[in-house]
Amino acid sequence: MDSQNQKVSILGAGLVGSLLSIFLAKKGYSVTIFERRSDMRKAGALGGRSINLALSRRGLKALDAVGLKEKVQESCIPMPGRMIHDLEGNLGFQPYGKEGQFINSVSRGGLNELLMSEAEAHGVEIRFDHKCEEVDFDTATAHFENGKKISADFLFGADGAFSALRSAMQKTDRFNYAQEYISAGYKELTMPPMANGDFALDPNALHIWPRGEYMLIALPNLDKSFTCTLFFPFEGKISFEAIKTEEDVQQFFESKFKDALPFLPELKTEFFENPTSSLITVRCKPWVKGNTALIGDAAHALVPFYGQGMNAGFEDCFVFNELLEKHGAINPALLAEYEALRIPDGNAIADLALYNFIEMRDKVADPMFVLQKKIEKRLNELFPEKWVPLYTMVTFSDFRYSEAHALGKKQQAIMDQVLAQPNIEELWEGLDFEGIVRKL
Repeated sequence: MDSQNQKVSILGAGLVGSLLSIFLAKKGYSVTIFERRSDMRKAGALGGRSINLALSRRGLKALDAVGLKEKVQESCIPMPGRMIHDLEGNLGFQPYGKEGQFINSVSRGGLNELLMSEAEAHGVEIRFDHKCEEVDFDTATAHFENGKKISADFLFGADGAFSALRSAMQKTDRFNYAQEYISAGYKELTMPPMANGDFALDPNALHIWPRGEYMLIALPNLDKSFTCTLFFPFEGKISFEAIKTEEDVQQFFESKFKDALPFLPELKTEFFENPTSSLITVRCKPWVKGNTALIGDAAHALVPFYGQGMNAGFEDCFVFNELLEKHGAINPALLAEYEALRIPDGNAIADLALYNFIEMRDKVADPMFVLQKKIEKRLNELFPEKWVPLYTMVTFSDFRYSEAHALGKKQQAIMDQVLAQPNIEELWEGLDFEGIVRKL
């Protein structure tokens, strides 16, 4: 059966569901998306989570494949590195990669709206207020809360970390599933433009206030504001639970984030009125059952600390499209290959994202970590084909996540040996860099 006669249903009109629908519509499939929420484009504001996203190579590659890269980049702010704020307000800039490499701050809501509208322009129908309750895997039939029952040739679950399709799969035999919440939650805070209309901080950086067990970050917006996110323990001596009054908030920020405080005029109000959200990692196997498949967060929800959640989901779409070109049509062989390729990568980026929480909140302020980055940069300059820093592999390359994770572990074991040498802080420039690379 060719694509012209095949109907595809997608659960979820978020970033991944909308992008997948564009890929499929361009291949001639008749695509309908079912979204449980109302149309965010009519709801005003952002209609969902407003947290900024970091768009990098993998995501841009997928957008480029559907002709949207340049249009999306018009709404991005480039961030070539991290700006570290210490307790005294001193700044330290840590570039992400080589000169000219940067990640992009982009609005989740703005990008989602663009993708939905582009999907509709390619003939995709989006039906809002359709909450899926049950699925028949063999007939790709979705049963909705409103009583409707809709069948297709294939059904994709792009419906996020609490996917209805995955929930249905969990009730079946030999379905492996694991979820893990980290002990920290997050709360968004707003840093508006200055009185003169300019940014309060340097817009060309991801700002981090690393404080050991917690951190504050800030990403720039096109309207000259910053979206700040406090990642903070739910319970404990220093936690959301422990901060009970406006005075508690004021004192805490004065002691821990004093250079950010003057730029957070609504801090006390937002701290108590804005929701405190949790952070979950999801792993599961299989991703395919009958004529249905999981994609994006539904298959591999990540914590946000590597900035790869959206990029990983977009890469799912890109890989699926490549397999579609290879196989010619959606069929069991394609679905099996998609699952075999992407499950190891989904698990790898989940591990990396969890580790990067520790790096961002703690290690970026550690002098030995800063030294490691200098040594790795020199190794990469001298032997660009042999030593590629882990962050570069994940963010700026086409390495599979699973390959980057494995190679990153080998490199870190070598770096641990290098950093353990006496007086390494003074003597690092005289290291036998060729000898280090030979250990790989």
